[in-house]
Amino acid sequence: MQTRGVIAAVAALALVASGTPALATETDNAPAALFVAGKRGNTLSKVDLTTGDEVLRVPSCVNPHELATSPDGKHVALACYGGTSVDIFTTDTLTKIRSIELGENARPHGIVWLTAIDLYVTAEGRQSIFWVRDPLRLYPETIREELSLLEFKTGKRGSHMLVVAPDTKTAWTTDLGDRTVTKIDLLGRYAPVSVAVGEEPEGISLSPDGTTLWVSARGSNQAFALDPMTLEVRQTVATGRFPLRIAVWPQGDVAITSDLQDGALSVIDTQTAKVIRTIPVSSPVEAQARFQVTILWSKDGNRIYVAETASDTVAEVDFASGVVLRRFNAGEGGDGMAILP
Repeated sequence: MQTRGVIAAVAALALVASGTPALATETDNAPAALFVAGKRGNTLSKVDLTTGDEVLRVPSCVNPHELATSPDGKHVALACYGGTSVDIFTTDTLTKIRSIELGENARPHGIVWLTAIDLYVTAEGRQSIFWVRDPLRLYPETIREELSLLEFKTGKRGSHMLVVAPDTKTAWTTDLGDRTVTKIDLLGRYAPVSVAVGEEPEGISLSPDGTTLWVSARGSNQAFALDPMTLEVRQTVATGRFPLRIAVWPQGDVAITSDLQDGALSVIDTQTAKVIRTIPVSSPVEAQARFQVTILWSKDGNRIYVAETASDTVAEVDFASGVVLRRFNAGEGGDGMAILP
């Protein structure tokens, strides 16, 4: 059966040593920015997308991975894969304001900030996901009020990446260790359901209309279109080699996979489930030197950002032409990314 627990804030919330953090400054007029987690350098970077310059880099937790910006754009949450917390920074100055402790052996990785009061993160080491309620609530320094952390067990090894339905009723994970995709009922009425999908499923993305769950399996060089509710595989697509991530275009017409061993992106027509073009980001010879991992669409769908972990760069790709426009430097081992429009 599914396990659901509420953990008190005494174990869940660690405030910064300087005391209660100040509110973030207004970011409405801030330039577009890209945030990058440097997993080798243990840093968080901010890149100004107007100039292409890395404007800030601050120390982070050990081995940071995925990132998510708050809906209002004022904060960015960082999953501390080498530890047990989710750390929250302001997007203007990268000031750390809060560290939310998830418990022993959490190893948080995939992260989604869906609404102002709903943040979700996988806890790979606990075979679970957490629903963090009201992550930005400010607490007086002398008071430790309860912070609700709802934990939902997947029961699967390596629950790594995560997507959440817009209505906040359902979440899905890719489970590398057990080679499965798991559906979690966030209302707590039903046990989780898992199905085997390819070899080493890792990438996961939900279509904008919520009708199709896309999964990339890096070990079998395939992408899969699943029914989100039944987890039935509707269509299977052969991709490039080692499709580590998959991301659906904001307009929903295509999905792309990050094919690490090819240094390229496979562009999939979501209606026909066929690869319609390939975008070379680096040559196959350069692929191992760059080691592309996370991919991220700009909010308007015109650009794709590709984290190249081994070369400490992020490539900016024009989707229409497939041309690499720029490469940014953003710390050692850039992996997880989030964008501020």
